[in-house]
Amino acid sequence: MKSLITLIGLIGVDTSDSDETALRKRLAVVLCAGTLPLTLLWSMIYLAVGAPVAAAIPGFYTAFTPINTAIFARTRNFRFYRFTQLLLILLLPWLVTLSLGGLKQSSVVIIWAALCPLGSLLLEDPRSTSFWIVGFVALLILSAALQPVLSPAALPEPFVTWFFVLNVGAVITITFGLLYYFVGRRNFFQQRADMLLLNILPKEISDALQVERRTIAEQYTAVSILFADVVEFTPMTAEMTPMELVGLLNQVFLCFDGLIEKYDLEKIKTIGDCYMVASGVPRSRADHATALVNLALDMRAAVAGTRFGGRQLALRIGINSGAVVAGIIGRKKFSYDLWGESVNLASRMESHGRTRCIQITRNTYELIKDAFYCEAMGLIEVKGAGQMEVWHVLGRKEPCTAAAFPPTPRD
Repeated sequence: MKSLITLIGLIGVDTSDSDETALRKRLAVVLCAGTLPLTLLWSMIYLAVGAPVAAAIPGFYTAFTPINTAIFARTRNFRFYRFTQLLLILLLPWLVTLSLGGLKQSSVVIIWAALCPLGSLLLEDPRSTSFWIVGFVALLILSAALQPVLSPAALPEPFVTWFFVLNVGAVITITFGLLYYFVGRRNFFQQRADMLLLNILPKEISDALQVERRTIAEQYTAVSILFADVVEFTPMTAEMTPMELVGLLNQVFLCFDGLIEKYDLEKIKTIGDCYMVASGVPRSRADHATALVNLALDMRAAVAGTRFGGRQLALRIGINSGAVVAGIIGRKKFSYDLWGESVNLASRMESHGRTRCIQITRNTYELIKDAFYCEAMGLIEVKGAGQMEVWHVLGRKEPCTAAAFPPTPRD
């Protein structure tokens, strides 16, 4: 049954449709085609009790809907299909009510017309639903007004009672089924959208944006920032096709993404072959520098032990610790980013560093010197900052969560 519903739901769906449009098309076809067994049964029962006019009305729906659905599958004119089907769902139960002599004698069969505004609410813009609601209420009032002049059909009292149960029960069941399917699909799309957003923004920022769309910026006093860059990447690009280049970077960054999850750090962005990571934002942590240096050692080891795109790569890595402002700005295509002198110095540590080396500032060294072997490199000239004392991280002093990396001799 589930496979059949899925197959029916593919009718009229186009590859260019948005998720919302595709969902509405599926619901329309499932609603209209899914009620055919009931309308056929409805028609046969009326015919069996000697009400041929009442039987002909649902019989017309049973014959017309497959033809209209086939036309929709060919033309993909959803607006016409939706309007004609909703109009039939609204009018035909009312006509059956009139043919049987009113609300009571028809077992309130007009309740089936309530599926029209419900279907409109699911399939159209909510503003369009008001038209169908007004139509449904108008038909109810008109049925009550015509009640005195209608001739009741000669139907057995038990039949009227049990058909009342059938009408009310079937409509409630269909309503629940539609809402269950709609809510399930909407939840699926919402989860997929949330997952996509979480791949772009930290969870705390994503949650805040879903509550209120606003500028988010916070000051953090204890943060570590890492920049990693592929050495000799620009000359490498001249020897590769664009697809080969993207494939290589994708392999490298996927490897780094896995290491970030291992240490629960925050990937900030990639710019070309540059990879930026932060520790201590948006969740403060006392070991922000230690965690980031552990990541740097694992990144260096992973690149040294793996060939990406058939090539042996090398990294320059720079790390600095300090205060930053972190958040998102703007209204479109926003991203979580960091600002401040600490970020600039981390970038300078990478750009002024050596191949296969992890270069850190004094700020970071003071935080990690008890856990890692470091080599003092003296003073270097740093653009925009003048003379700065820097260190190279060689390895871990004792086993941590990752396998120990042996000290690397100075280049």
